[in-house]
This record gives sequence, C-alpha cells and structure tokens, in this order.
Amino acid sequence: MIKFNRRITFILLLCALYNAPADEVVQSEQHDFIVESVLSDLDHPWSMVFLADEEMLISERSGSLMLVNTTTGESQYVKGLPEVAAVGQGGLMDIALHPDFSTNGLIYLSFAASDGSGTGTEVARGKLVGNELRDVETLFAALPKSGGGRHFGSRLLFDPEGFLYITLGDRGKRPQAQALTTHPGSIIRLNEDGTVPVDNPFVKQSRVRPEIYTYGNRNVQGIALQPGTNRIWAHEHGPQGGDEVNIVVAGTNYGWPIITYGKNYGTGTDIGEGTHKEGMAQPVYQWTPSIAPSGMAFYSGDMFPHWQGDLFVGSLKFQLLVRLEVDGDKIVAEEQLLQRRFGRIRDVRVGPDGLLYLLTDESDGQLLRLQPR
Repeated sequence: MIKFNRRITFILLLCALYNAPADEVVQSEQHDFIVESVLSDLDHPWSMVFLADEEMLISERSGSLMLVNTTTGESQYVKGLPEVAAVGQGGLMDIALHPDFSTNGLIYLSFAASDGSGTGTEVARGKLVGNELRDVETLFAALPKSGGGRHFGSRLLFDPEGFLYITLGDRGKRPQAQALTTHPGSIIRLNEDGTVPVDNPFVKQSRVRPEIYTYGNRNVQGIALQPGTNRIWAHEHGPQGGDEVNIVVAGTNYGWPIITYGKNYGTGTDIGEGTHKEGMAQPVYQWTPSIAPSGMAFYSGDMFPHWQGDLFVGSLKFQLLVRLEVDGDKIVAEEQLLQRRFGRIRDVRVGPDGLLYLLTDESDGQLLRLQPR
C-alpha cells in the first residue's frame, strides 16, 4: 500500500521550500552545501541502496523494507521478507544488490534471526519483482546463536570479483572474536550463491569456520570499496574509545579483545594486553573518544569534485558526518560536519545523481540529501 502520509509530507516540504527563504548553507573546508529532507517518518532506518535514478530501498530495523521513489516521495512496503528478530541492536539491517541485479533482480539482506538457542546475524537473498521478494533463501547464518541484543554487525559488500563480504560483531562475547571455530567477531567472504570461495584464508584448516576472512573484529558496521583500487575499508566500534578504521586483508587478526585503544565502560580500566601485539594489525585510523561509527562510503560522484576519493562516515554518538581525506592507504585529515543537527547518522551512500544521502537513526528518521551550493 502506498504510504500517502509520507508523500504528503514530501509535497508539503517542497511547497515550504519553494515559498521559504533559501536553505541555510552549511560551510565546510572544501564545499558549501545545503541539506534537504527527502523523506521522514522512518522507523529507525538502517540501510539504503539505489535501484535506479529515482528508486531506492530503505530498511527499517523493526523489520520493514520500503521501495521509495525519491522524486515523488511515494513509498510502499516490500512483501515476502524472511522473519526478522528485532532484538536490541539487531533487526533488519543491510541491503546489497547482486552485481547483475539489472538482469537477475537479486537483492541480499542481513538481519537478526532467532531460534531456540538464541539470536544471530543471517543473510538471505531473493528476487525483487515489483514490491515483492520471491524465492527467498538463507545463504549464511552466523554460529553460534546466543542471547543478548548487542553487536550483530552487519554490512554487506560485493567486491569487483563478485565475492560477498558480511561483517559481524562479537555479540558482546569478547573471546569469540579470537576463536576461528565461531563466526561472531569476524568478516565473512562468500561466493554470490553462499558457497565458500576455495581461496578463503582458512579454508584448508581443520576445525575452523571456512567462511571467515578476517577476525579479531569487535563490531563492524561500515565497509566500502575504495574507488580505483581493490582495497576494501571497514570500520568497527571500539568500547570506551578505540573506534577503528582498517583495510580488510585476508587472514588478518585485528586484535580484539587482546589489543585495543579502548577501555572498559564505566571503570576506564585497560582491556587485554595493551594497544600493540606482534601478529595483530594496527588500525589505519582510530577515534578516542569513540564516535560510534556507522555506515560509510567513498565519494565518487561529480557534484562535489573536491570530495573525490574522500571517505564519509556517519556517527551515532556525536550525531555528525565525518569526512576523511585519504591518500593511498592512509588517512591524512578529518573534518566533522552537521554535529547534532539531524540526530544519529546511521547510513551514508552516494546516489546515482552524485549527491550524498544520509539516514538518521531515530523513531522519526529521515532520508537526507546533501546539495552543493
């Protein structure tokens, strides 16, 4: 059913903008811009993906997936989704398109799912026909499932070779991140059909989950491919400090919870063995205090030419958008934008129009669009 309340909100907004003074200009180091509200009344939106110039999908953590027209503001729910467990930080999370989506219509969803033993991150795919998902199949289920509502991950990314990456959290059980016998606390790599690639780093080791690509990850909620390279970047939540940005390299141990720049919540006491240990990777960049990073994207459009190659990261804790200047495999500068102006920024994407789109993680969440001035 078309959600006319959202369409009316959108039309009223356009009327208000037409009759109102020019939008407030946000000044930044390299581009000034305005922020437009494209859609509101979203229930804790988590992710978005563009299907075409004017169509996109938006997931809501509570378990809804919406098909949205960004020109008219009309939206309708997608039917046929797998059963989602909206538990704590978990629910319906990321969305990704198959590399050949234009011909096969396949979309991938990550979500929290429960059984008699607990809850964990799963990934399913189905064919999008109109506003219905058909032939849905589960491709991956993180094991073991467990109680609690923390640290599900979960972002999805296809690389240029067609491999699917799934980011996971440790589910609040720290030792799992160092245990190759369990999935939580790792990044997973699969073929597009859910099978395990023959060159995964641990595929030939016994008593190891062959899907694991990296481990020692606390809670990865951002992943992006660097334009013009095959580098995959990811960031993860630290505890009290120590949010990390890393380059994803096969077989790497990123250290959690043995090394970290963070501290225990409340007490501020040390975690593990310090910040460095041989055989464990150092982050490319880290935030202390924590910003609670969420979705991220490299900018590759034409509308903001001075932002080409920059990495944009949403912040939940400080309710801001971070712009990171990247030089090769290093981060050389940071700019913080929109602090506490729109709420918790959950996802960041570059649209086919070259504009930057944001989702705010609120009970009345918004889809925002940055326009150059």
